[in-house]
Amino acid sequence: MRRARAVWLGSILIGAMSATVAASSPQQAQPAKPPAPAVPGQKPPAPGQPTGAPPAAPAPAQTRTFTAPAGLIFTPVRPERVVDFEKVMAYFQAALAKSADPTVREQAAGWRIYKATETAQGGAVLYVSVFDPAMMGSDYGIGKILADAYPNEAAQLWKLYNGAIAGGGTLLNLTPVKPVEPPPLDVTTKPKATPPTPQP
Repeated sequence: MRRARAVWLGSILIGAMSATVAASSPQQAQPAKPPAPAVPGQKPPAPGQPTGAPPAAPAPAQTRTFTAPAGLIFTPVRPERVVDFEKVMAYFQAALAKSADPTVREQAAGWRIYKATETAQGGAVLYVSVFDPAMMGSDYGIGKILADAYPNEAAQLWKLYNGAIAGGGTLLNLTPVKPVEPPPLDVTTKPKATPPTPQP
């Protein structure tokens, strides 16, 4: 009986000691996370504002590259947000015109933006970007160009753009059809002969 009681008391003491040690042990410090990289055109967080979540980037993640010497991008825009879209395009075309980046200047030489008269599916207003010539392998995304030209307004411009478009857009690679000497036509059927008119 005494032995059983001693075992029982010992187990209680061991459990209490373990709990005390665990409570008094300092927790292992977690390594500090490196600060998120700064996004061009974005203001630093205000004092007291949490910085754990990465800020929204003003540029789209999707790249726009061509694998052919010419191309098209169709961008459907919500009809009620056409004013916002064209405002962004005004800033964008100005950014193309004043860019000192040789790659952007070469892109701008063959970059034209058109507004279709016909509406797209669902009543969306269709804008067509024509690239002729296109720089194969070069990124034609507008986000970086806007961020470089307008670092303070880039986030607001991208918000207007993202809210105006009705879809991600469609990219087409175009290969020009060069004129060649017309080949001879293969006439496989001969016209039927007209029977002679019987004489009276």
